Amino acid sequence: MTTVLIVDDQPLQRLGFRMLLESTPGFEVVGEAGHGTDAVRQVAALRPDVALMDVRMPGMDGIEATRRIVANGGRSRVLVLTTFDLDEYAHAALRAGASGFLLKDAQPEELLAGIRAVASGDAVIAPALTRRLLDTYAHRLPGHRPGEGAGGAEDPRLRALTEREHEILVAIGRGWTNGEIAERLVLSESTVKTHVGRVLAKIGARDRVQAVILAYDLGLARPN
Repeated sequence: MTTVLIVDDQPLQRLGFRMLLESTPGFEVVGEAGHGTDAVRQVAALRPDVALMDVRMPGMDGIEATRRIVANGGRSRVLVLTTFDLDEYAHAALRAGASGFLLKDAQPEELLAGIRAVASGDAVIAPALTRRLLDTYAHRLPGHRPGEGAGGAEDPRLRALTEREHEILVAIGRGWTNGEIAERLVLSESTVKTHVGRVLAKIGARDRVQAVILAYDLGLARPN
């Protein structure tokens, strides 16, 4: 059973999500929150698998709420929902620790699949799409300074990687799928999957999205 906390300042929006989730086997809505402060409190108390997080809310917004939820170190993951014209906010949420994002007008099947993916530890956004979006909005992301990362080789997280694992991290940062990594590095996909898991563990990334962001920040991946 996948447990979900719905976070949105619009009651009708929350109701719509609740109706969808409660009518689908395998999901349980454990609570609702109308703003970020309440979301942080409820995540700590209820420990849902996934917090379905709106971005723009009164008081504490979804980005700050995501940052605090992740900083608390719990098991809950955050799936950010945004409208088509708020992509830069979703990217800020990714940097705050969200495991991905979807558009609010996503098809029900896409939303359900996204929640399942995040709950299982995967990222919602396909690696190649993640890279293109990061390239597009990198200059808007809080804390990002173009050209920074030249000293990435000195970062302790990179020093923990083997030569092969470093290659895998670079490939992840370039937006390659496991299949593409396997083909280009002449490895089996199962071997690539094992390497990816080790890389994520060593660099302290919750998922592939966070690995892409780290690779970007350390200069291992650059805008097109």
